[in-house]
Amino acid sequence: MSQHERPPSARREELLERAYGYAMEHGLAELSLRPLATAIGSSPRVLLFLFGSKEELIRALLARARSDELAALRQVRAAGGPDDFAAAVRATWGWLVDPAHRPMLVLWAQAYARSLSEPDGPWAGFARQTVADWLGLLAEVQGGVDGGHDTGDRDPSLGVAVLRGALLDLLATGDAERTTAVVERYLRLIVAAAR
Repeated sequence: MSQHERPPSARREELLERAYGYAMEHGLAELSLRPLATAIGSSPRVLLFLFGSKEELIRALLARARSDELAALRQVRAAGGPDDFAAAVRATWGWLVDPAHRPMLVLWAQAYARSLSEPDGPWAGFARQTVADWLGLLAEVQGGVDGGHDTGDRDPSLGVAVLRGALLDLLATGDAERTTAVVERYLRLIVAAAR
């Protein structure tokens, strides 16, 4: 718990959920407490009391988004099979390309970029942590070998690079057909290399 964060409470959790819904719809880039508070049925004063500061609220929202993303990716990865790297990458991409997940992914992209441009703010470490999260998930399927480094055809670092690049391209262009074709081409290459 950071120095300004308040202990958990039912009201805090309720407002965090509402604020998360607001952030999914409006983003975090220009978050202002007054419009947020009005939209979620609260006041800036209550939000500051419950979260300590706007920065702490943003940190809580980022933690909430990261938790959702990890839970979803773990579930999708598990559906691909415990040892099938290509199936896990394909299942992960299937989740990422689903239009229903776009709001979460736009929120993720905003936080990722902000973490790079404001490394000391509430976004601090978000980009680095999500890279580690994704590498960890793919390394689990790969067998956890060598901490996510190159192990030939099932390289978690390369898998993350392809998924991240395709995702950013998808978010920028909306071209699901082309970006899916890129991911599928990568998967064909790694399957062929494994033979």
